[in-house]
Amino acid sequence: MALVTTKEMFKKAFEGKYAIGAFNINNMEIIQGVVNAAAKLNSAVILQVSKSALAYAGPKYLMAMVNAAIEETGIDIAVHLDHGPDLETVKKVIDAGFTSVMFDGSHFEYEENVAKTKEVVDYAHSKGVVVEAELGMLAGVEDDVNVAAEHATYTDPDQAVDFIKRTGVDSLAIAIGTSHGAYKFKGEAKLRFDILENITAKLEAEGIHNFPIVLHGASSVDQNCVKTCNDFGGKIDGASGIPNDMLRKASSMAVCKINMDTDLRLAMTAGIRKFFGENPSAFDPRGYLGISRELIQKLVEDKIENVLGSKDSMK
Repeated sequence: MALVTTKEMFKKAFEGKYAIGAFNINNMEIIQGVVNAAAKLNSAVILQVSKSALAYAGPKYLMAMVNAAIEETGIDIAVHLDHGPDLETVKKVIDAGFTSVMFDGSHFEYEENVAKTKEVVDYAHSKGVVVEAELGMLAGVEDDVNVAAEHATYTDPDQAVDFIKRTGVDSLAIAIGTSHGAYKFKGEAKLRFDILENITAKLEAEGIHNFPIVLHGASSVDQNCVKTCNDFGGKIDGASGIPNDMLRKASSMAVCKINMDTDLRLAMTAGIRKFFGENPSAFDPRGYLGISRELIQKLVEDKIENVLGSKDSMK
């Protein structure tokens, strides 16, 4: 087993009606928590890195830890650039050993998004790296991505087909109602599964079969973690995410990759807050980071088994 691209992962996921979890990483404890969960449940996994995570930890440090995780667990891991802003960043991470990149041109006018994405695809494919792009705009805040609710737009199915054909992109992140951050819905959660079905049907009609779709902003915002944070001094009021049953339905359709970042942040923060609340005189980082790592592992195990459906996907 090894560092791999997402191509074979997604092929198996589409046929098996499950999705691969894409978890954002920032440090050793998050990597270990995610990878230990995947190894325990024999699931392939995607570790993804945002632009701000690159600035925080550095690509060489992150890749060294990922390679150690592969050597220790033996599972298939893809390392993915999340919301890459430009070709320069794409080149940087490919040189560092990333096997997958996302270029996010969703904030550009359509034709400019097509042109810039095609440029990234041509370069990445020449290096044996696969590319994800985005069409439509998700509301919410995540690192450098900040889209007001009034500017969010659903993905147009006809445009999606045209975009995929013209860019040669390997997977597409679409907007069907998910949202970045911890405050995804003010009312009842709703995902536009009709848009997802329409995109898949139109692609099939064009002879593009089993094309992998991606969901960003798909954390469930675990209420136990939110409660723990608040019980120990936090102020995360009104946070809500995507219900697990909706994500499971999406992963049984054409969605082959589901992004989760906020849930990991909440789990880590809950662990740290609880540890210090119960151990106010403690100051050993191994204590509070170790507890957080355990919470992240439990969270990811639950995602793999009950949301993604990717348990035993390494068989």
